[in-house]
Amino acid sequence: MKILISADMEGATGVTCPDDVLPGGPGWERMRPLFTDEVNAAVEGLHRGGAREIVVNDAHWSMRNLMLERFEWPVTVISGRHKDLSMMEGVRDADAVVFLGYHAGAGLEGVLAHTYLANTITGVWLDGVRASEGRLNAAVAAEFGVPVVMVTGDDKTIEDAHAYAPKAVGIAVKDCISRYAAACRTPQWAIRAVRKGAAEAVALAGRREPVVEPHRIEVEFDAEHLAGAVTVIPGVEKTGERRVAFELPSMYESIRCFKAVTTIASAAMEEQYG
Repeated sequence: MKILISADMEGATGVTCPDDVLPGGPGWERMRPLFTDEVNAAVEGLHRGGAREIVVNDAHWSMRNLMLERFEWPVTVISGRHKDLSMMEGVRDADAVVFLGYHAGAGLEGVLAHTYLANTITGVWLDGVRASEGRLNAAVAAEFGVPVVMVTGDDKTIEDAHAYAPKAVGIAVKDCISRYAAACRTPQWAIRAVRKGAAEAVALAGRREPVVEPHRIEVEFDAEHLAGAVTVIPGVEKTGERRVAFELPSMYESIRCFKAVTTIASAAMEEQYG
């Protein structure tokens, strides 16, 4: 039984503002141990539930956030950027995936809600349904026959997960008050809850029949020139003043094209005016 943990940071308890998750600053340094301890709690719970191999993919920003020296249970950590499947690297040969520290999608209510880019993107739709990173990544997992068995984050994240992974264990480690405020559980509470939830989630693991099908992704930006900039990618077309769309035969191709869209849009932004 091999389980992947895709670990994002915005959904960890205590995280409420950009300084908490932007690498290099004092807020990030303070939150790294809390984030790592939640991941370690999931690793422990998965082991206690019967998992024999656990891989953690550091999926936040620079993808070098987790503190390897704090892990107490056997685990392999994928660290660093430029991975074939980005946030979902390691899913191909997994029997289940855990979304830890996830958050709500761009344009929705939730602590630090966004989809890939911290701002600029105001909405993403997968096959006509508003999509968070969780929904996008769940579709990637489904293509490899891998179920999402647990999701942690704020309460809005868990509500979102009910729609794309209704059987998954959901652990809310904080409740959203606004984009930059939350009622946070203590780290000790979060660790216990995540550990217990992970142990229960192992029972949901087991590969499914892969679902490979065409997908359409729409992306809406906060500025017209960004929609124009990303149409240099073959197949990406403007569908509105600030909106683009593309359709591809598989989710593997779709998520890679989406990553290209966000990369080019990010490069087309100016520091102050976006």
